[in-house]
Amino acid sequence: MERKRMDCPALPPGWKKEEVIRKSGLSAGKSDVYYYSPSGKKFRSKPQLSRYLGNTVDLSCFDFRTGKMMPSKLQKSKQRLRNDTLSQSKGKPDLNTALPIRQTASIFKQPVTKITNHEHNKVKSDPQRATEQPRQLFWEKRLQGLSASDVTEQIIKTMDLPKGLQAVGPANTDRTLLCAIASALHTSSAPITGQLSAAVEKNPAIWLNTSQPLCQAFTITDDDIR
Repeated sequence: MERKRMDCPALPPGWKKEEVIRKSGLSAGKSDVYYYSPSGKKFRSKPQLSRYLGNTVDLSCFDFRTGKMMPSKLQKSKQRLRNDTLSQSKGKPDLNTALPIRQTASIFKQPVTKITNHEHNKVKSDPQRATEQPRQLFWEKRLQGLSASDVTEQIIKTMDLPKGLQAVGPANTDRTLLCAIASALHTSSAPITGQLSAAVEKNPAIWLNTSQPLCQAFTITDDDIR
């Protein structure tokens, strides 16, 4: 084997690149490339080199075979990744059924532990307050103007709601109410009862139960089902 060792300007001072050319066998003429740190540590691959150097050197466009920085190689890699992403998403229907609900960070004070030397003191906490996140009020209004369609993209005619289902909240329509009820059935296993508090009619911004759709409390009868 023939060994050629030289400095590698692309790496920090003291780093060496070694090229070992095979002289015999079926792989005669081919070469292997290794790198040596200033302390003499040997590296056989780019991942090994990246783990050792960490964030001290950006090896994203470093060519392990030549020992040179090749920005064009990085550009081609990014373009290939972008094209692969586009080809994977092209032509596929959007099957995301997540609702457009914005979860906000908790604005309530978190439970604290106060420790004193008094032996009769008790620590009080409210775990529900710590984990519960407020939901956006009247998020169902985002569903306005949306319509369901079949596989041929024909708009499906909306259904008429029973008279017992009355919308509450500002500018709430029957179509939005239907979307809200369907969303509640889709996202929750709890019974759908509507807004049980009578005060919601006076000030829905305060008394609204966000886990229930924007409609008055109702009861489904056998006639409604038929």
